[in-house]
Amino acid sequence: MKSELIVDVSPQEIAIALTEDDRLMEVNREKRGVDTFAVGNIYYGRVKKIMPALNAAFVDVGHEKEAFLHYLDLGTEFLTQQKYVTKLVSDRRRIPEIHKIERQPACGKEGQIADYLKVGDTILVQVTKEPINSKGPRLSAEISITGRNFVLIPFIDKVMVSSKISSNAEKGRLKQLVQSIKPQGFGVIVRTVAKDKRVAELDNELRVLVKRWEDSVRTLQRKEPVSLISEELGRTIGIIRDIFSPNFQSIHVNDKEVYEEIKQYLDLIAPESSKVVKLHTGDQPIFDKFDITRQMKTGLGRTVGFKKGGYLIMDKTEALFSIDVNSGSKKLFEDQEQNAFHFNMLAADEIVHQLRLRDIGGIIVVDFIDMDDKANQQALYDRMRELMDNDRAKHNILPLSKFGLMQITRQRVRPAVEMQVMETCPTCLGKGKVQPSILFTDQLKEQIETMKQLYGRGLRLHVHPYIYAYLSKGMWSMKKQWRCKYGVHTIENQSLGMLETHFYNRKGEALTIPATDEENKASEKQN
Repeated sequence: MKSELIVDVSPQEIAIALTEDDRLMEVNREKRGVDTFAVGNIYYGRVKKIMPALNAAFVDVGHEKEAFLHYLDLGTEFLTQQKYVTKLVSDRRRIPEIHKIERQPACGKEGQIADYLKVGDTILVQVTKEPINSKGPRLSAEISITGRNFVLIPFIDKVMVSSKISSNAEKGRLKQLVQSIKPQGFGVIVRTVAKDKRVAELDNELRVLVKRWEDSVRTLQRKEPVSLISEELGRTIGIIRDIFSPNFQSIHVNDKEVYEEIKQYLDLIAPESSKVVKLHTGDQPIFDKFDITRQMKTGLGRTVGFKKGGYLIMDKTEALFSIDVNSGSKKLFEDQEQNAFHFNMLAADEIVHQLRLRDIGGIIVVDFIDMDDKANQQALYDRMRELMDNDRAKHNILPLSKFGLMQITRQRVRPAVEMQVMETCPTCLGKGKVQPSILFTDQLKEQIETMKQLYGRGLRLHVHPYIYAYLSKGMWSMKKQWRCKYGVHTIENQSLGMLETHFYNRKGEALTIPATDEENKASEKQN
């Protein structure tokens, strides 16, 4: 299977698309220039509220909504960690060694959070779930530093090996190896990808993870409460860390800085594979070149088609995500039971694809086409479980209920991917009336003249593919005329609306026409 990663870097965000055999499988978006409270970030927070009824606390970590910390997320060694943090911030001249800290009683599963925390306490916490809708981040006080082969956990002095490694001999080798190289006072979870790895490679990564913890400790010593202590690797690096394998054919990036960052990371974890990183330098948007924009617009709408004419209706509510399976007007078989079974089996593949593509979490209810045969129901359930085995998110699937509904729970740590695939007319703004189309190119020409006066030659004009085709028509097309006269390069962009246009400079920075004094005054009056 051919896997590729396409990274689209813009001033506002980084969008990352994962494809398998050219089919879009995952889309991730990461905001730039703001504190995004990403999973893995470590904060020095302050307790704002204790909620005995929930056995939880609300902690201020700098987000507009207070973050949620449940008692069970304190971790067994919470008291030892609190003692270490207290000692660390009380004496800023030296850093205490973890293994020399006196061990405190472990937190049991049946305790109450009010026995361990009170309002005003400072606490070291880590984000386990990003803010979703009106909820703030979810936290854990059990800090972990994630790498490609290991998860490093301070204060828990033991080694655990992934249950997905089936060989007992390999489990024993890894456990013995890690015991011999890990520092005292640290626990290690050995990830599945560490199977058959050499000791030198594992030792090198463990040193890197310990250094990240030590850097975090030094930062904590200098910081006041309610501050960011350690930022998780960027979403791009995080995805590469979790899914990279020798099957990765290429990683395409359209930004030099991010390109170098990815190359450096691959030099660390897989030096022989760093050549798969490729810098995209063309004018064409990178998502258009690799057919990502089209697949997003066809795959992220409310109605999604699948093979043989069937389609899914996907609706999001506050409590759950519902998926309705429809066969359309086409019949594959005369027998209704057989027809329903085959459409349901085809739908299963697209449903699993959609869960991963949109990163849907929480409760999902699937309304399959009704089937009476118990064997067919069991076969569909088995098929869904088989397909979901490739999903990295934790999940649980229940068999079809007597109403023909399948219930799925899937781990949700980030907001689901949403994209507005229906476009509002940029000319009428949804009113239903547009200006005469013959005037469009005249007005566009006037805009080009204005932009040339403001910013000079070498502009990039992005237009919808239909408009691009119209401007390219003829031997002496408008596209050629404008390039010769104004030095503007016209580029088709699939993400734009029909009559939408955008101007960019050579660096890819968006350009606009400054508002006039009259427009500014009118805007102030409206506000």
